[in-house]
Amino acid sequence: MTAGREPAVAVLGATGCVGRAVTAAYAEEGRPVLEVARRRPPHTRGRRFLALDAASADPGELAGLLAAAGVDTVVNAAGGWVTGEAENERAHVGLVRNLLDALARMPGRTRLVQIGSVHEYGPLPAGAAAEETRPPRPDTAYGRSKLAGAEAVLRATRAGLVDGVVLRVVNLCGPEAAEVGFLGAAVRRLRAATPERPAELTVADAHRDYLDVRDLAAAVLAAAAAPVVGQVINVGRGEAVPVAHLLDLLIAAAGPPPGAVRLRTAPVDSRGGDWTRVDIGRAARTLGWRPTVDLPESIKDMWDAFRADHAVEQP
Repeated sequence: MTAGREPAVAVLGATGCVGRAVTAAYAEEGRPVLEVARRRPPHTRGRRFLALDAASADPGELAGLLAAAGVDTVVNAAGGWVTGEAENERAHVGLVRNLLDALARMPGRTRLVQIGSVHEYGPLPAGAAAEETRPPRPDTAYGRSKLAGAEAVLRATRAGLVDGVVLRVVNLCGPEAAEVGFLGAAVRRLRAATPERPAELTVADAHRDYLDVRDLAAAVLAAAAAPVVGQVINVGRGEAVPVAHLLDLLIAAAGPPPGAVRLRTAPVDSRGGDWTRVDIGRAARTLGWRPTVDLPESIKDMWDAFRADHAVEQP
């Protein structure tokens, strides 16, 4: 690393919802960021961007690229919901193992913040708030692969290869999350809704812990700097909100014309079960972190961001 040069942060999955929010948070602090993703998006001019598939890159080459960029911290925000055991294994286990192999070749010890998932716990009983001591029992390919990736990070940390920490994250909302998940799908339907072609939104009797992606980014920055090596830390709002209320907030933000929305009830058939909620006491104690963006503001910002990105040209 060049003398006097401030260490950089590498964000893997930089073009995704979490990666964009984390990159923006570091940029606001003035920290150099190396954005890493498989494909270079438009509008990256003037930014340090590395188009690379970290799951298949040669570990030695990856280590050299990170070292040349002066990286001392890596945030793994890559991956997401994919189908099939093999696809999840590659995205959430193979990539992590490849990354750990690369980081083990770096000079010194690299801080690694692994973005995990509440789905690593598996189904939660109604009323429960999952603590980090809860034995994980995931029942989906996604949850199993995310858990395997998290455990690989913790093993490498115990072996002294990296300074790793795992953040187990709940469902996300906010301006960077307008394209993903249950709420993202509802946003897209509402954007196209008219009284002649109303949006049909399904209301299930489910409760979800939802967090603004900007609050997650703040937790990532705190975890990267705090003495929390080798720990699993829940990151959420710590409350289970009815899905019906989340939709009410979104419809209020969208302000559709009368007759443009139809609500229907249906049994819970999502991958998250009918209840998610995490205990965030450890995050408060070890990171000094608590969520600051309330849900009405987050969901309104989510709607506004999607509307701005998908503006309809006037004739």
